[in-house]
Amino acid sequence: MKVWLKALLLSASVLATGSLAAADDIVLDGKLTQGSLIRGQAPAGAKVLFNDKPISVSTEGRFVFGIGRDASLTHQLTVIEADGKQQNIPLAFSSRDYDIQRISGVAQKYVTPPAEVTERIQNDNRKVRAVRTTLTDKAAIFAEPVRPAVGRISGVYGSQRVFNGEPRNPHYGLDIAAPVGAPVLAPWDGEVLLAEDLYYSGLTLIIDHGMGVTSTLMHLHAINVTVGEQILQGDKIAEVGATGRVTGPHLDWRINWLQERLDPQLLLPE
Repeated sequence: MKVWLKALLLSASVLATGSLAAADDIVLDGKLTQGSLIRGQAPAGAKVLFNDKPISVSTEGRFVFGIGRDASLTHQLTVIEADGKQQNIPLAFSSRDYDIQRISGVAQKYVTPPAEVTERIQNDNRKVRAVRTTLTDKAAIFAEPVRPAVGRISGVYGSQRVFNGEPRNPHYGLDIAAPVGAPVLAPWDGEVLLAEDLYYSGLTLIIDHGMGVTSTLMHLHAINVTVGEQILQGDKIAEVGATGRVTGPHLDWRINWLQERLDPQLLLPE
């Protein structure tokens, strides 16, 4: 298993001054590319800013940040230690190319929802946005994840889907094709924040893993946990299904840092 604290991103330091001295006592783990979650370690008691905005830091100095699908490629990390020492580290992220998928046979009510379900969709969106503001000091996100289902990768982050000839919003998850009833496992320890049936995503789970990072597990056949329940990595928490806007059974796994939509596949072992 990868020990994340040993995975120093030399690029972050070299970009700052061309030497490791630019990032004294700061360790970053993750790929500097669009859609990536970066996990970090600073000296205990430090404050951390990402693009001049304070982000959550644990008492041990752990923190996370990430950028979305189409985010700018130039960012800055600022670390202010307890003694006032400040380090400004410029970060250059790489861009990505995304697939365009054309899918036919989707029920028209999901391509262009009828007016009578507009209020339901808006209410669903409000619920999801609200739980994704959760900030706790859980440290689960610093472990390597368990893949939540076994099956073929049938959809990837960033791809844009064209349903019945109509372009839709980009896809922000990792789709794993599996039969209805196949087990869905908790990718990390966490707490269940939402467990209900939503219009687009069907039976849906959202789990807090700490530091503003959540997993969303969608299109489920059954949910085996309840809101507020503490779960452990590898627990069976649900079953793969075909609820909501789908053309076949699969699990859609999504990762968020607060409202920022990130790529789960970048966190899995290569």
